[in-house]
Amino acid sequence: MDKIAEIWTRVERSLFPHLEECLPEMTKVHRQVVLTLEVVRIEEHVAPGFLQWLGRKRKDRKALARAFVAKACCNIPTTKALVDRLLVDRVLRQICGWEKAGDVPSLATFSRAFGEFARSALTDETHAALVKTYLKDEVVWHVSRDSTAIEAREKPGPPPLRERSRYGRGRPKKGEKRPKAQNRMQSQYLQSANEALAELPKFCDVGAKSDTKGGKRHWTGYKFHVDVGDGGIPLSAVTTSASLHDSQVALPLMKMTSGRVTSLYDLMDSAYDAEMIRKMSYELGHAPIIDSRATRSQEKILFDPDRLRRYYNRTASERFYSRLKDNCGGRNVRVRGHTKVHSHLMYGLLVIFAQSLLGLVT
Repeated sequence: MDKIAEIWTRVERSLFPHLEECLPEMTKVHRQVVLTLEVVRIEEHVAPGFLQWLGRKRKDRKALARAFVAKACCNIPTTKALVDRLLVDRVLRQICGWEKAGDVPSLATFSRAFGEFARSALTDETHAALVKTYLKDEVVWHVSRDSTAIEAREKPGPPPLRERSRYGRGRPKKGEKRPKAQNRMQSQYLQSANEALAELPKFCDVGAKSDTKGGKRHWTGYKFHVDVGDGGIPLSAVTTSASLHDSQVALPLMKMTSGRVTSLYDLMDSAYDAEMIRKMSYELGHAPIIDSRATRSQEKILFDPDRLRRYYNRTASERFYSRLKDNCGGRNVRVRGHTKVHSHLMYGLLVIFAQSLLGLVT
């Protein structure tokens, strides 16, 4: 926390007094954007532009990346609304890096830059660097693992074709022995996090979740899976198809988070009630606290009082999703395709990461 405290002190004592002299119209929202950009520093991860011998000079990609973070911080619903805001809001425009209204790129340039950032995984790289910078030497007591529904404005895509079995249809011949096929979680147990994530379905489809009253809610789009640490700080994030069960993402998320921070307890709801998940958590040196689900042959197992108190910390993931959807653009998904949808959500995640860290200091 010493590094984030240094940023807070430097911004409060040096940067804000200077900005208030140059930009007297600064509001509380502008100050929040400045603090967020100072923590995230997304421009440091933007790839340098290539040399141009012909054609029109490309717009500054670093200012564009800062603008997309400001868009999530201000909860601006669309890119067009962001461009309109930059044209009239002199303070926000200069914070992002443009001096005059005529310097603000066109809507088409913003769209091209967003696609470039999504394909290069700029937000994932920035988030991984932030976790390494600020949390590498810290101990995270509780990691809350959960997912949320992301509604998208696109039609469900066809699922990928399954590989045909080399044995053909029908039962095996007399005396023939076939190896037992592994399910997804058994394969993930032996794979690295990146290998397991590469095999997860990421196309748009229809998902369903049961609410607290037992009813089912359907949506078209994706699922956003996040590991949230103490204080609401997001540690790892994955976007998958809406129909994928939460338990199918637990093992790669667990491996990804354990490679970034040192944690003690894994908190999960009954959707993650699987022996393979508990086994992996123990092998990583964690203590799994997973809510059990009742079946026909077994009643629901209740927590011990001490574990129940720790399990209450799982609400950190629910508060994170509430902030993402209500304040950081989680409900305003206007892009299409897994890569762009994931990038859009990650801008909001970066904002919440910075604000949560600053909240711990202040």
